[in-house]
Amino acid sequence: MRAADCFRQDLSEPRCSDMAENINFHFDVDGENFSSAGEASIEVKKRLRQLGFSPDIIRRVSIAMYEGEINMVIHANGGIADVSVTPDEIIIVLEDHGPGIPDELKEHVFEMFFTGSNLIGDSRRSLGLGLTLCQTIIYAHHGELTLKDNTPHGCIFSFTIPLSEVNLNE
Repeated sequence: MRAADCFRQDLSEPRCSDMAENINFHFDVDGENFSSAGEASIEVKKRLRQLGFSPDIIRRVSIAMYEGEINMVIHANGGIADVSVTPDEIIIVLEDHGPGIPDELKEHVFEMFFTGSNLIGDSRRSLGLGLTLCQTIIYAHHGELTLKDNTPHGCIFSFTIPLSEVNLNE
């Protein structure tokens, strides 16, 4: 079965269990419209459910995707989100249009309660837990998380989430 045949809008259609090629999703994240924040995450969750992924995999992907998408809307003037589903992993790449993160702060962005110097829209600071939570979940499942500059400005966050199950006794 080809990957293009795996995705069906109708939930009653057959699911894909053996992908012959990658399945890719692309989303434009509007940084001007806070009410649309999270829509790409919801769509990815729906599509993974249609493809027959386990609730555990969907939960991992949804948390990482939602956190990244919300950060793009609140802090970075939007951007693009690309999701690639391979036979072994799901890769989320979030490229934002924000000012970027200074090099001296990059090593701290995944620390608990780190918020940088940016205030969110209503002049309150965020809690600084979202990226820490993403990192914890991704690392607990032997995934990868990277942060790099998006030239000429902005950031690129990449989350790699393995599709294998984790032994809880590790």
